[in-house]
Amino acid sequence: MNVINKIGQAASDAKGKVAQEADKVIKKVQNKRPSGKSSGEPAAEGQRAYLIGGNWKCNGTVESVKEIVKVFNNAGPIPANVEVAICAPSIHLGICLSELRDDIAVGGQDCGVNSKDGAYTGEIGAAQLKDFGCEWVIVGHSERREGFEMAGEDEELCAKKLKVALDAGLKVMFAIGEKKEEREAGTTMVVCAKQLEPAAKLLSEEDWSNVAIAYEPVWAIGTGLTATPEMAQETHKSIRDWVAENVSADVAAAVRIQYGGSMKGANAESLLAQPDIDGGLIGGASLKADFFNVVNGAP
Repeated sequence: MNVINKIGQAASDAKGKVAQEADKVIKKVQNKRPSGKSSGEPAAEGQRAYLIGGNWKCNGTVESVKEIVKVFNNAGPIPANVEVAICAPSIHLGICLSELRDDIAVGGQDCGVNSKDGAYTGEIGAAQLKDFGCEWVIVGHSERREGFEMAGEDEELCAKKLKVALDAGLKVMFAIGEKKEEREAGTTMVVCAKQLEPAAKLLSEEDWSNVAIAYEPVWAIGTGLTATPEMAQETHKSIRDWVAENVSADVAAAVRIQYGGSMKGANAESLLAQPDIDGGLIGGASLKADFFNVVNGAP
C-alpha cells in the first residue's frame, strides 16, 4: 500500500506542477498582448464612458479571427471616453487574449448558471471565463432567450446567470429587448420590464456598477432594420426611468445602456449622440473594419 500511496502522491504532485506551469504560460502569453493607444479626453467625472461591445456570435475560423485581430490592432487609437470589448466564441478567446491589443477587453458570449465547477457538460462557467482572463460576458441575448433548436432561456434563468457572472468577478452586458409584434402592439417597456424585474430582485446596488444594459430590439438584430435615433432614445430613457423607480436613482444615472439593433459605422454617430444611448452591442459589423467606425462615432 505504501508503494501505491507514493505513486498516487507523485501523480498528484506532477498534476499540480503541470497546472502551475500552464498558469505561468497563460499569464506570460497574456502579458505579451500588443499595446493600444488612446486619443482625446476621458469621460469627465460623473459622466458615463461609452461602451462599444462586439458580439462575434458563432463566426470565425482561426485564420479569419487572426486576420480581424490584425485589422483591429492597426486601426488607430481608441477615444479615451470609449471602452471597447470583444465577445468572441469560446474557442477563439485564447487568440484574442494573446494577440488582440490590450486596450480592447475580451469576453464570453454566455456562461453557465452553475457557480462552481462540476457535472455540467458543455457549459463554460463564469469563474472559468474570469480565470482564463476574460473581463466581460454577455447574458440574456435574444438568440439565447428565443433558443435555436432548443428551449430558450427565460427571465429567471437569465437573471440567475447575471448574478453568477457578477459574483465571479465578471462585468456583464445584460441584453433585453422586444420582438416586432410587441413593438407594434405598444408593449416594448412591458417586455423590457419583465426581463429586468428578476435581475432587480437579485442584484445589490453595488452589483449594478458592473452591469451594462444592452437594449436590442429583436426585430432589428441582423435584419438591417434599425430604430431611428429618436425611437431608440425614447426606449433608452424609459429603461433608465424604470431603473430609477425599481433600483435607485443613483444606479439609473450611472448604468450604461447600449443600443444593439444593427448599429454600424453609417448610423453610429447619430445614435450615440442621444443622451441616454451610452454605446452599442455590435453584431455583424464587429467582424469587419467598420467596427472602428462605430468606436470612433462616439461624441
